[in-house]
Amino acid sequence: MTQRRKIVVVLKGYPRLSETFIAQELLGLERAGFELELVALRRPTDKKRHPVHDEIRAPVHYLPEYLHKEPLRVARAFLLSLPKLGFWRGLPAFFSDLWRDRTRNRVRRFGQAMVLAAEWPKGGEWLHAHFIHTPASVARYTGMIKGIAWTCSAHAKDIWTSPEWELAGKLASTRWTVTCTQTGFEHLRHLAGGRPHVHLSYHGLDLTRFGEFDNFRPPFDGSRPEAPVTIISVGRAVEKKGFDILLRALSLLPKDLHWQFEHIGGGEQLKKLQALAAELGIADKVVWHGSLSQNEVLQHYRNADIFALACRITADGDRDGLPNVLVEASSQALMCISTNISGVPELLADGENGFVVPPENPQALAHALEKAIRDPALRQRLGKAAERTVRNEFDHQTSIRQLKNLFETEWQSA
Repeated sequence: MTQRRKIVVVLKGYPRLSETFIAQELLGLERAGFELELVALRRPTDKKRHPVHDEIRAPVHYLPEYLHKEPLRVARAFLLSLPKLGFWRGLPAFFSDLWRDRTRNRVRRFGQAMVLAAEWPKGGEWLHAHFIHTPASVARYTGMIKGIAWTCSAHAKDIWTSPEWELAGKLASTRWTVTCTQTGFEHLRHLAGGRPHVHLSYHGLDLTRFGEFDNFRPPFDGSRPEAPVTIISVGRAVEKKGFDILLRALSLLPKDLHWQFEHIGGGEQLKKLQALAAELGIADKVVWHGSLSQNEVLQHYRNADIFALACRITADGDRDGLPNVLVEASSQALMCISTNISGVPELLADGENGFVVPPENPQALAHALEKAIRDPALRQRLGKAAERTVRNEFDHQTSIRQLKNLFETEWQSA
């Protein structure tokens, strides 16, 4: 039997309500027999936790979020790093990165790496980063200081908002990298010069938490004010989610069509979106639930008639990969409407198991919404087709098996 060594996992923040896919993966690795220790660059800001967070056994350590706030800790780490040969090997890489990115953040990542190296968890023999931007920077520098191999899971924003020179440098030093969409995979494989150590691995869904929807959705068609069609969306109120586009699309629906929109999630633009709903004259049809736990979100999926998410690419390149909420909603036979961004078409095929429209197009989104609202039979057919897709192709156990094999292959060859 292959010896399974302790994996130190670097995360940007932990726990986070918006990153259930990461928590799900961590729990899956623990259940597969791996011992983990978690290291976060930021402390949690969410007031709630998902049940999955309480099931993860791994201890959590927090690095200094800002170096100047913990000067003694940073100074101690610096003094402990000075005698290490790896520290002097890592300095040229750090200065090379700093020359191209002359920011405090770059200095912060090297300082955090020194602290991680100095406070290295007992028994840790492997280093893995979630996200190829800041957590991978800390992991890369730590790997150099400690002389330890590291690997990476890349997702969406971290890929598309990072400069190509930085991605290429990290890909050259990591043992392997996994990513969760075909578009991300192709981009990283290109930057890696075609090396075969970049792998496609869909996150999938823990289907034991998202059992089959065996209830009945009333065939509301928007014709009666006492029976509005419920449209739901889940996600942080940030630009790439396109909630402003969704609100504008809703405002374009015929006035005689009866619907209600429910949003779940926090986010920096929440008040701005609420003001936009009022400006568009639809505030009385919109409910803002704020952040909810996974179990609460699941119940809202089951009570809704349509799920909508107007994903977009922002000016700085930020975008979703394959939003986990689309997979979750689809698992409940809930018809989904989204845009043809990144990995969305890898789940939804327009007219086959959902509707897919161009981004930044409220008119096209409104047309799709109206069609779905007026036709409950169509919603049922496409929702069931989406559920079959998820249960056949997006079981997270597939991803866990891939990761398990990658880790064990490395250790067998070590």
